[in-house]
Amino acid sequence: MGLLTLVLALVGALTLALAAVFAFQAHQLRSTDSASNLALVDPSLTDEAISSVSAGLNRVFTYDYADPSATQKAASELLVGDASSQYKTLFDKLQSAASGQQLTLKTTTVLGGVTTLTPDSARLLVFLDQSSTRASDSNSSTAAAQLDVAAVKRDGVWKISEIRPL
Repeated sequence: MGLLTLVLALVGALTLALAAVFAFQAHQLRSTDSASNLALVDPSLTDEAISSVSAGLNRVFTYDYADPSATQKAASELLVGDASSQYKTLFDKLQSAASGQQLTLKTTTVLGGVTTLTPDSARLLVFLDQSSTRASDSNSSTAAAQLDVAAVKRDGVWKISEIRPL
């Protein structure tokens, strides 16, 4: 009986040791960056972030010299943090040049993708097309832009917190 007890105790100890090793390895796998990136596992939240941020960029970067308040309103609703100050600098320059040229800009998001995503923050790569028209001389042009965009979700609304041209 003593030998059987010893064998059972060793098997039990080995089982407990293996369980601890496996639990530790499982914890390491779950705590990696890729495991916590919801962009890889939550398609509805990923789509929501892309859709909201794309629509926000379209509103913020569309401008009509005859009604600059629409762009300013979009910026105040959708931009926070660094994006607000970055945009204010850009908007002030645009507005001073646009009124004399009677400039309008129409921005369209062509493609967007989420690189990292948590329930309340996202980083996206966004490709935009921007068409500009100067009514003063009927000159039109189109330009493409690539942006690295950070966004945060506040009160259920995605807000753009950083915009970096690439």
